Amino acid sequence: MRLDLHADVVDLTAALVDIESVSGDEAAITGAVEDALRALPHLDVVRDGNCVVARTGLGRAERVVLAGHLDTVPLNGNLPSRRDGSRLYGCGTSDMKAGVAVQLALAASIAEPSRDVSYIFYDCEEVDADRNGLNRLAAERPDLLAGDFAVLMEPTGGLIEGGCQGTMRIEVAVTGERAHSARAWMGSNAIHSAGAVLDVLRAYEPKLPVVDGLEYHEGLNAVFISGGVAGNVIPDACTVTINYRYAPDKSEADAEAYLRSLFPDHAVTVVDSSPGARPGMDHPAAVAFVGATGAEVRAKLGWTDVARFSALGVPAVNYGPGEPTLAHTKGEYVETPLITEALERLTAWLS
Repeated sequence: MRLDLHADVVDLTAALVDIESVSGDEAAITGAVEDALRALPHLDVVRDGNCVVARTGLGRAERVVLAGHLDTVPLNGNLPSRRDGSRLYGCGTSDMKAGVAVQLALAASIAEPSRDVSYIFYDCEEVDADRNGLNRLAAERPDLLAGDFAVLMEPTGGLIEGGCQGTMRIEVAVTGERAHSARAWMGSNAIHSAGAVLDVLRAYEPKLPVVDGLEYHEGLNAVFISGGVAGNVIPDACTVTINYRYAPDKSEADAEAYLRSLFPDHAVTVVDSSPGARPGMDHPAAVAFVGATGAEVRAKLGWTDVARFSALGVPAVNYGPGEPTLAHTKGEYVETPLITEALERLTAWLS
């Protein structure tokens, strides 16, 4: 399919949505994006796997990055796209093909931006981190991600969401002693003893740290519990899996130390961890971005790929026309006026 980057940005969004691109199957949409960008003489285009990076090379004093993922979650009877009044429905409309459409429209319409721009389109964001295209570029081609400031076109409802929280999952092991359930007093029930771990979680009061002027809301929750041997056996082991969402003023080491301090009598194993990203809203490029867009700023209460830019020393924010609460739902849609607004705001910033 050939994309018309000079078409109305809502029509361009619909065209992108109608190219099925479930994670791992992005070849068709990547090819369409690559072909459309290569037709623009003011951009240097690099394809790396199912990632496409298009860059201006005007020698400006500052380089900014606009990044968006091309993949979607599995379909749920929600293709092709359809319009109903001011809403465009379809898989990926909010998360995040509306944002990708804005990127492409900007790339086509602004040949001489006030800042050099790198437009990054990547694959496999909706699946395991080891498949994430941006993660691969950060490891293998960090030069393509270099910049002074980055905007990730994640759905934010037209608001600017600074930074992101860190996330860590741990397993807390609770031990006991096996016995026949008819003689339970001869053993020690590990599942019952897990109540002490749950008591810690129930007593937890979320912290509300303010980082770079933005308030984050931390969370500590059990997400799995497992144990048991047989219907007539007192279990000698139980595992509680806990997810900790923490503000970006903490490092991964800080988060791990805190969690271990909560469960000093149990073995704690970190099974998954991703650091947060400070919002960096005092960076000159961020200040200019907020000023040019006029958008409200709040903290990002979740984890996004802005953390990958932060790890490379590039301050980053989330900003996109999609509605985050509709992401991954059967009835996913985007309010079309927000797509046009995002294009206008970013055009003002880059012009």
